[in-house]
Amino acid sequence: MIHVNQLYFTYPANKDETIKGMCFKIEEGEVFGFLGPSGAGKSTAQKILIGILKGYSGSVKVMGKEIRNVRKDYYEKIGVSFELPNLYNKFTAIENLNFFSSFYTGEKEDPKQLLEMVGLEQDAQTRVSNYSKGMKMRLNFVRSLLNKPELIFLDEPTSGLDPVNMEKIKDIILKKKAEGKTIFLTTHNMNVAEEICDRVAFVVDGQINIIDSPRDLKLRYGQKKLQVEYRENNQMKSVVFSMEGLGDNTDFVNMIKFKDIERMHTQEAKLQDIFIKVTGRTIT
Repeated sequence: MIHVNQLYFTYPANKDETIKGMCFKIEEGEVFGFLGPSGAGKSTAQKILIGILKGYSGSVKVMGKEIRNVRKDYYEKIGVSFELPNLYNKFTAIENLNFFSSFYTGEKEDPKQLLEMVGLEQDAQTRVSNYSKGMKMRLNFVRSLLNKPELIFLDEPTSGLDPVNMEKIKDIILKKKAEGKTIFLTTHNMNVAEEICDRVAFVVDGQINIIDSPRDLKLRYGQKKLQVEYRENNQMKSVVFSMEGLGDNTDFVNMIKFKDIERMHTQEAKLQDIFIKVTGRTIT
């Protein structure tokens, strides 16, 4: 779906390159996460992929075509949700969706159903100027789905959302993946990336440090140990076992048989800790 090779980009007003030789591929039907701190180059790379920024060097192919050569029919096939909602404040929610829907010529989603998906159906006739940040983010998100796109670009789609609405957005993304859609997600929210991404790229200073699945990263950088918490004499105790040969470990087997076990969990690394270890940078 996306093939980027030796991508370089410098903003006209800057001397230093913002994107420095990025290379990556994204398969059809994949949720691919671009993870990194603010200023890492994530949004710039996304703007190149959607055709906003043209003056790049290297190769950027989307759906088999070099992005600098695509025409307006390209925008019939993609959906975009920017980090900052770009909506008409004097329009109501439904007026916004109807207006943007009119730009497309192909099959489209029902705006009312989209609002219902994100819990905004009761506020369909409310002007966007009266929306909270979270409501604007949800409206901005479903706007990207209006034209039933094959490829969806999402820039911080869960920013400013409460836990309930964050779960709604994640569920919709996974539903779109199940439908065969490809999702390019830029975020610094490691928990979101860990839950929904098939693969992630760590981006720092315009470069990609590593690309892999969250699961494989945690296995590679985590400890193969199991922590067991149990209660004894009204006190909580904890023991850590190596997972190598765990089934033959007599102490572990006896603990399972005779102790009042309350919790067991592996000592896997968190994605944020892995990011810091690999890049030497924090995610803020």
